[in-house]
Amino acid sequence: MAKSDETAVKMPIYDARAGVVKEMLKVDRPNSEWKNVLTPEQYSVTRQRGTEKPSGGACEAPKEDGLYECVCCGTDLFGASTKFESGTGWPSFWTPVAPINIALHEDLDFGMERVEVSCARCGAHLGHVFDDGPMPTGKRYCINGIALKFVKGPYKPAQLAIFAAGCFWGVEESFRTLKGVIWTRAGYTGGSFRNPTYQDVCGKKTGHAEAVQVLFDPSVITYSRLLDEFWKIHDPTQVNRQGADVGSNYRSAIFYCNGEQEKLAKESRGRLEKSGRSKGKIATQITKAGVFYPAEEYHQQYIMKHNLPPRCN
Repeated sequence: MAKSDETAVKMPIYDARAGVVKEMLKVDRPNSEWKNVLTPEQYSVTRQRGTEKPSGGACEAPKEDGLYECVCCGTDLFGASTKFESGTGWPSFWTPVAPINIALHEDLDFGMERVEVSCARCGAHLGHVFDDGPMPTGKRYCINGIALKFVKGPYKPAQLAIFAAGCFWGVEESFRTLKGVIWTRAGYTGGSFRNPTYQDVCGKKTGHAEAVQVLFDPSVITYSRLLDEFWKIHDPTQVNRQGADVGSNYRSAIFYCNGEQEKLAKESRGRLEKSGRSKGKIATQITKAGVFYPAEEYHQQYIMKHNLPPRCN
């Protein structure tokens, strides 16, 4: 692909072959250049949010293992093992290879309410996601095949979890050091205020909680193991606080990313309630994950950077 000016903005992108998150330059190219490196059909779909005609036959999964990359920038998007026949005529997947590699947007075009899927790195339009897919996620990522490029070879799929358990400094450190955790990011979620700053969230008017995204390798550590760590590192009976940190931004919450996570989280909470180990009623909220706003850079891996004790509550 032709070389182009790219902004100095860097963003985390999961390299599914290496199994690591890399800080990659965000790709921001003018339309005139995209026209030079894409076919007219690819340009129409990925840069103008078009839709290719559905296939008349079955969209079979490839016989070889491999990755579907973004045709525009090469970002790893979907794994061959998560492709399934949906009967729609478009390639369908039940999960991306890593949730941080895609972006989701509200789409109200044509009088419909849909969720658009795009490449997180270059903004290429990929398709839409629906809540009628198979387990374990219950999702159907309906993707334009022309926006993808299949490359054979092994890869390591990753999953995302999001937890809130008080000050995100200590929460991030607790998860970051677990074997099987690939990457963590502190941020804000659960509210309605757009693009909040730390000062906004501390003002307790945004509805957001301090939270941590945890990208993990499910072949090394399970979501259930992450839940065990979550319960261990804080007091889930405290309402809108953790220790000296008081406010709804310090609430206990699990933000599930799919139906399987919701099921496991509720079962885990139920077992804890029945065990009698908690000195009171569990106050932890279990809600569907929404928009996650990364916290300022100085908050990221704060405990490690400053060589502090692993807990801040």
